Amino acid sequence: MNADVARALVTLACVIGAVHATAQAPMLEAPNVVEISPRLVTSGQPSAKALGTLKALRFDAVIDVASPTAPDSVADEAQIVTAQGLAYVDIPINFDEPSEADFETFAAVLGALSKRKVLVHCRANFRASTLVFLYRAVVLKEDPHKAFEAVSGVWSPSPPWRKLVEEQLRKHNVAFEIF
Repeated sequence: MNADVARALVTLACVIGAVHATAQAPMLEAPNVVEISPRLVTSGQPSAKALGTLKALRFDAVIDVASPTAPDSVADEAQIVTAQGLAYVDIPINFDEPSEADFETFAAVLGALSKRKVLVHCRANFRASTLVFLYRAVVLKEDPHKAFEAVSGVWSPSPPWRKLVEEQLRKHNVAFEIF
């Protein structure tokens, strides 16, 4: 192969690589989607149509922390998700009274799914983002300032959620003040 052909092939490979690197992977259609990592995404309530695309988006599991009676909940969400071969865990958390037990249950479930790509959602990504923040700060020992960016981009936690966060951070000796 002559030098001009070799240079052309290298240039073509670089162009193809650049196009591939900038191509966006399909994204979940839902309110307030936040990709924490390639294996962990939080969001508000996806529609039934969006839930039906989770396998194609390479999700392996869904943790729903909203109340199943919420106005925009999808009545057959569990069936839509499990019909795709994905794991589905429902942890309905009262928005006005989140508890330590709620966080402990959530942390145990997310920990058990840690090798899978997981969607954690609630109605608007308030509960989901806050619980994932606590998991990252308390269990994974990530920098709480960095982990909290995923929450602050979605909402400013209400008093019951602020209390839960403060109590859990204090209990686990994580030095961080959210306000």
